[in-house]
Amino acid sequence: MEKKKKTLPSLPEELIIQILLRLPVKSLICFKCVCKSWLSLISDPHFANSHFEITAATPTRRVLFIVQSRYVETESIDLEASLNSHSSSTSLYLNFMFYESGYDLEIKGSCRGFILLHGYFNIYLWNPSTGLHKKLPLSPYDGSKSNRDHFYGFGYDPSLDDYFLVSLSNDQKLAKTKHLEFFSLRANTWKEIEGNFPYINGSDENPKKIGSFFNGAIHWYAFRHDLRYDVIIAFDLMEEKLLEMRLPDDVDYESKNCDLWVFGEYLSLWVMDFDTYAIEIWVMKEYKVHSSWTKTLVLAIDGSGIHFHYFSLICSTKSGDIIGSDNGKRLVKYNDRGELLEYLPYSYSHVGYQTVLFIVEPYNNYWIDGGVLLGLMCSSSSDHVVRFPSEDWLRMIIL
Repeated sequence: MEKKKKTLPSLPEELIIQILLRLPVKSLICFKCVCKSWLSLISDPHFANSHFEITAATPTRRVLFIVQSRYVETESIDLEASLNSHSSSTSLYLNFMFYESGYDLEIKGSCRGFILLHGYFNIYLWNPSTGLHKKLPLSPYDGSKSNRDHFYGFGYDPSLDDYFLVSLSNDQKLAKTKHLEFFSLRANTWKEIEGNFPYINGSDENPKKIGSFFNGAIHWYAFRHDLRYDVIIAFDLMEEKLLEMRLPDDVDYESKNCDLWVFGEYLSLWVMDFDTYAIEIWVMKEYKVHSSWTKTLVLAIDGSGIHFHYFSLICSTKSGDIIGSDNGKRLVKYNDRGELLEYLPYSYSHVGYQTVLFIVEPYNNYWIDGGVLLGLMCSSSSDHVVRFPSEDWLRMIIL
């Protein structure tokens, strides 16, 4: 008598979706080949947004830094782990930038897990979680040898489900003339906005510090050369306008090193006093309201052994520690009392390295040309679909 084949009970579709939403992106890449229904589900933009929201609710943030040397060297470090722990560091490879020198490579932005890279010849949008990339066309006003003087930023507009690169650049022929442009990833085109933009990038770093993406806008610390004072300028992605905001009044900006960052849930300003070895952190508690600027923290930094004049803040950890860069040569970590906890020397070149924050493994299933997704790869051809019993695969995942 022939034995009946045992069959496993079916899983509800909603349960399958919930399991898939909680998988890392590398697993999702593999599981797109399981069957057509999974390919369709994982390729759906709504699934991508849901996956990102779950990831962003409990983000794993890392610092990516690129060493300025002849060859491109990239490393990422877990913010919450010890800087000196080997397990916290991961090497990443930019094999698509084979012809670019590490001296010419610059980080120009980071948003929702994507990183914007500017080489001597090209601009690239890169997802370090998947290793996939897209080469973007250079702006007509982007002189590759002078891009260090530009304002750059990168952000996302959820109303359009589109990513934007914003550039405020010098005219190569007309002195003190700026060109404001933005590039839409969805449209794959540059658009220029006419106007008078009397701003100079106020960052002391070289290459210049990238814009801070916050509340749907990209923000820069700038110097207004016609009126001779420092301001914040912000490009609103939804309104496609450049706005100006005032900095806190009670700061002597001429004798201090300052820049913008996002501190917790606020647009913030850090101010470094070279005489007292102190760092002040100001937050704008109500966005665009000048009177809401509040000094929330003063760190009396232990400045022994560091190049304080070249020190810059990178981020804060969940426990409240502050991570910064010392002259582009080391990463350093301080507690909220200003005590040096640890440091990681990394670059011994005279140029140093660049850093940027990014979220690990967001599933950015963003459609670009040629049927390729920047978050994941997909194919509409059934010849590339390997058929497996999908529910059995799910059981393998959760057992």
